[in-house]
Amino acid sequence: MGSPTTTTLNSLGLMARGGENPDLHHLEVDSRTVKPGTLFAAMPGSEVHGATFVEGALDKGAVAVLTDAMGARIAGDAVSAAGAALIVSEQPREALARTAALWFGQQPKTMVAVTGTNGKTSVSTFVRQIWIEMGFAAVNLGTTGVEGAWAAPLVHTTPEPITLHRTLRDAVTEGGITHAAMEASSHGLDQRRLDGITLTAAGFTNFTQDHLDYHETFEAYFDAKAGLFARVLPEDGTAVINMDDPKGIDMAAIAKARGCTVITVGRDGGDLHLTSQRLDNTGQDLRFEWRGKAYQKRLELIGGFQADNVLLAAGLVIACGGEPADVFDALPHLTTVRGRMQLAATRGNGAAVFVDYAHTPDAVATALKAIRPHVMGRLIAIVGAGGDRDAGKRPLMGAAATAHADVVIVTDDNPRTEDPATIRAAVLEGAPGATEVGDRAEAILRGVDMLEPGDALLIAGKGHESGQTVGTDVLPFDDVEQASVAVAALDGGLA
Repeated sequence: MGSPTTTTLNSLGLMARGGENPDLHHLEVDSRTVKPGTLFAAMPGSEVHGATFVEGALDKGAVAVLTDAMGARIAGDAVSAAGAALIVSEQPREALARTAALWFGQQPKTMVAVTGTNGKTSVSTFVRQIWIEMGFAAVNLGTTGVEGAWAAPLVHTTPEPITLHRTLRDAVTEGGITHAAMEASSHGLDQRRLDGITLTAAGFTNFTQDHLDYHETFEAYFDAKAGLFARVLPEDGTAVINMDDPKGIDMAAIAKARGCTVITVGRDGGDLHLTSQRLDNTGQDLRFEWRGKAYQKRLELIGGFQADNVLLAAGLVIACGGEPADVFDALPHLTTVRGRMQLAATRGNGAAVFVDYAHTPDAVATALKAIRPHVMGRLIAIVGAGGDRDAGKRPLMGAAATAHADVVIVTDDNPRTEDPATIRAAVLEGAPGATEVGDRAEAILRGVDMLEPGDALLIAGKGHESGQTVGTDVLPFDDVEQASVAVAALDGGLA
């Protein structure tokens, strides 16, 4: 990967020790892909410092190394011996992000980012859908990859800066993209991956328990998310804040302190607020007000919480200059986000099967509460928890399912390198009386088999994912596909 033209350290705003200013042809963060003329970014890691790979990068032709003080101590002698330039930064990740932004040079003219524990994918997708309805060439980037008027896969919700800025450049040059909405994960914000992005607006959805395996404390987790408004969103940008969340007032205060314009969204008042909501078996009707003017629109979306996501998305589009009436006219055309409250299959008796990415206690509770008004019979839930992640939320996942579903099945999610039975046991601590079925395909088949007329099944946890990580292997597995297969088998659709 690299820029289309040769550049130098100084033209990227970088100063090397000793004043060296070599010509650069490539920018890499992976020593395995270094080529002659590369600026190699040796970043601190959670387990291994990237400086340990500097000698290999130099052997392959790296002419400059960007790192921190620790990296300089580890690899400074090797860099000097190779005659390469050494750039030492107190904030090497921020330096990399801003370097990548200059290196690739282009990003969509209008960009927004969304942070929060739940709802990031839905909000960013709805923003993209609204923009497209309004005639703009738009994409959203995040958990589901790059989707919209131009498409590309992504490995991480918020990619590392080189991948992110290469993708944004390609979206502009190859896809003609002018508008982009991206998810801002707490990991990405903490590691300053977004620091080179030029945002017009930023949104906050909610704040609940997740990722404490990485952040360790709620305070650190919140501070990471708050970085979007305290650091990344420019002073002339607009923050769109869900004020129904207890942390909304804190996020709004942080944005105001920076000098940003704030648009408030909620059910209990705000610039854009929901005044009435009527649910039925295919969607919902909303009545809402924008700064005192009332509107009523239809959403073909299941789940009361979708109204919150849609209104936050509408607020972000308005923050980017969208005429409110035009924005609201687009709402009836919104479609379900893949793997988010997605109707996966319907049994012959009318019972529905939904797939949702809910993988936190709050998300499970929200999803089940959202489905309940659409269901006349029993609500059945299939839940699990991922391995090598926040273990504290596992019994809370089980408790959330038990509190809001009539029947609960505990199964495997992505066990990764942990013992699946140990993970299930932790979930079952919060779900006394739940049925344990380790094999996820069998759990889905049994859940579908339980469905009677008027019932509904929610398969929670993996959403859009097309694989299940067991050990270090990713095995093909798609909840939507498995639900369809189960319904076909039980209703006589398979030979």
